[in-house]
Order: sequence, then C-alpha cells, then structure tokens
Amino acid sequence: MTPINEAVDEDVETQSDPHETPTEPSPDDAPPLLTDQLTAWVRHQPQCEQVAVAALIEEDELLAREWVRRLLVAEHDDGGISCDWLAFEARYTRAPGLTPADKAFLRLIVAVRFPRNVSRWNLEQLDERRLCIVLRAMAKLAGSDTVAVGTRV
Repeated sequence: MTPINEAVDEDVETQSDPHETPTEPSPDDAPPLLTDQLTAWVRHQPQCEQVAVAALIEEDELLAREWVRRLLVAEHDDGGISCDWLAFEARYTRAPGLTPADKAFLRLIVAVRFPRNVSRWNLEQLDERRLCIVLRAMAKLAGSDTVAVGTRV
C-alpha cells in the first residue's frame, strides 16, 4: 500500500459518522478547577497562605474574574500553580472594575497573608457576607476554629 492510500484509509477510519450523536467529554478529560488546584497547592503552605486562599475561594466572586486570576495565580512549567501575593499586592488596586468594597476585601485578605497594618475603615466597606469571611479568616489565623461568625437565630 502506498503512503497516500494509507493516509486515505486512516482518514476514513477516523472520520465520525454524521448520524452519530456527539459524545460529551468525560469528567476525567476536563481540566481541574482552579479552586481545586489552589486547594491542592496550598496544603503545603504556611497557615496564613492557607487562610488567605480559603477566604478567596469562599468569596468566589473576585477569584472568578479573569484579571484577578491573571494578577494572583502564577502558572508553572510543570502544570502547577501558586499565588504570587507580592505581585498581586503591587498591582490589584489599579485593576479595572474594582469597587471600594472589592479593594477593601482584597486589602484585608492580603493582610491575612502578610502582616500588614490595615485601617478599620476597610471593614466598614464590606457587606455582611464578606465581613463574615474576613472575620472567620482572622479567627482561624488566631488559631480558633470554634468562634461562631454569622447570623444568630
């Protein structure tokens, strides 16, 4: 058989049947979620890193924004990821579309990751959901898993 005939035979074998319904990719083929990758990476990091990443994952609105991911998440040649907090801290305030509440929340989360003096004013900018996230992060950073934060009935 000639190389051309082999290529034609190969093309015929690999063509899909037009009457066949396309199959959905299996969940195993899907790339891992960013939150799963961050969770796996942060397990081997200091507690302050774990708490900061957990707070961002819990908040989930900011981490879902492309520019936040681009500024914060560093991708490595081996396929792994990590958080580049120093680069993020230097640039996030100039990122487009940040509200004062977004900036306040991120400022507080960066302060969880690195010891920083932050103004109490930042807390005043947060809605109740983000305030609870920050308070839980602060409690966990202080070593407490028993402090209840949230609405009491």
